[in-house]
Amino acid sequence: MTKYIIQRLIAAAFAFIIIIAVCFFVLYSMPGSIISNPTIKDETVIKKIEEKYHLNEPLPVQFGYFIKDYMNFDFGESLVVRPGVKVFDVIKERINVTIQLNVFSALFTLPIGMFFGITMALKKDSVYDYICSSIVILVISAPSFVIAAVLQYFLAYKLGWFPLTLAPIVELNWEKFYSMILPIFAMSFGSIASISRMLRAELSEVLTSDYMLLAKAKGLTYSQTIVRHALRNACVPLASTFLYLFVWVISSSLVIENIFGVPGLSKVLVSAINARDHQLTLGVTYFYTLIGLLMAIAADLSYGVVDPRIRMGAKKDG
Repeated sequence: MTKYIIQRLIAAAFAFIIIIAVCFFVLYSMPGSIISNPTIKDETVIKKIEEKYHLNEPLPVQFGYFIKDYMNFDFGESLVVRPGVKVFDVIKERINVTIQLNVFSALFTLPIGMFFGITMALKKDSVYDYICSSIVILVISAPSFVIAAVLQYFLAYKLGWFPLTLAPIVELNWEKFYSMILPIFAMSFGSIASISRMLRAELSEVLTSDYMLLAKAKGLTYSQTIVRHALRNACVPLASTFLYLFVWVISSSLVIENIFGVPGLSKVLVSAINARDHQLTLGVTYFYTLIGLLMAIAADLSYGVVDPRIRMGAKKDG
């Protein structure tokens, strides 16, 4: 198991470097320069920026210095969006609301998705199953920004049940949480539909397996066979899916935050890209890439937590 973890960490490190390298070369190969922004006019400032980021050197050399700075946890400074402010400080200021939104969305997604997945499997081929399956297909087919726009138009604009945008409050209180409900719904519906569909398929297959008939023959009640055997075995292939869905929620927040005016990292990223603030763009990309790779590693290792036989197999292979 230790050998497998090391292999996954090495693979994640290579993937991280490749992703950051692609983003770096794409940004710096675009027409114009990070010092060509009209807001940067002082020649002394321009010269210092060129020296700090080695802009007069070839791109591969610039990338080498860039990686060296990142290894020393020096993410540079924002040049346009927040001039003179360190990228790390900008991320630290905006990360709280993004984390709050994603955590609440995950807490809402998992129990609701599992509830519908389990009930659909237990009532397979019933009217309830057909209705829920149709809704699941509809939600999965619709992009998150479409769901967000529909919720915002009908529930916020037409009915007035929720505010159109996030409340401009720093601390987390009921007013702020209430204004976050629509963004949470918009980010969660796709994940709920995916979990429901996959859990229904896995649990339906498990319920018709031979060992379930054996469990019933031994005298276990229907609820005992479901809890002790069916759910545990059905959740083995879904263990990693839950973590990957968390990554999906983070990625969908890139759009949702801008629709609902959430002052999180996504809004910073869009502003940085539009302003050609490359250091800030790469810093936020670094954060999202790191979270995604850590979730991918956790998803691979989660199989061994859910099913001990996978850990035993890993020891034998090692």
